[in-house]
Amino acid sequence: MVNGLETLPAAVAEGGKAEGEAADLTLLMSRAFELGEMIKQSALAAEYVYCKERVRRDERVQSLSREFVKAKEKFAECERFGRFHPDYNAALDRVRELERELAGFESVRRFKAAEEAVDHLLYEVSLAIARAVSDTIKVPDNDPNPKGCGSGGSCSCGSGGCG
Repeated sequence: MVNGLETLPAAVAEGGKAEGEAADLTLLMSRAFELGEMIKQSALAAEYVYCKERVRRDERVQSLSREFVKAKEKFAECERFGRFHPDYNAALDRVRELERELAGFESVRRFKAAEEAVDHLLYEVSLAIARAVSDTIKVPDNDPNPKGCGSGGSCSCGSGGCG
């Protein structure tokens, strides 16, 4: 504890000072909250909230979404026994069919696009913060085709496990 405030463990381990000053966790969390508020005020976040509300108010989408959740639950039940379950293929086909139907709604497409845009913004901000600390810090994202460590490709992370 420095002046009654918590400090980052790494700063304490390195003699209690980072760049000549104790790293104040409270201040860092306060700045993170401020950054979150700035992101919430962005045009991307506003579009996301607007699209989410449009989806929420669309009764046809909500009805189909409830049906989709039930179909996914049925498929998960079948999946526990593998593809040899008698209803496996029918359950999978139903999930895919409902997914296509949902994707047919303009409000759903716009919501997914807005959600991806906000996700990308959050990734870019996380990456900028991580790179300001170190080039080797991993930053998770929601990319279904990951790059670098663990993806089977080669990267320059320096961990030695990438090929």
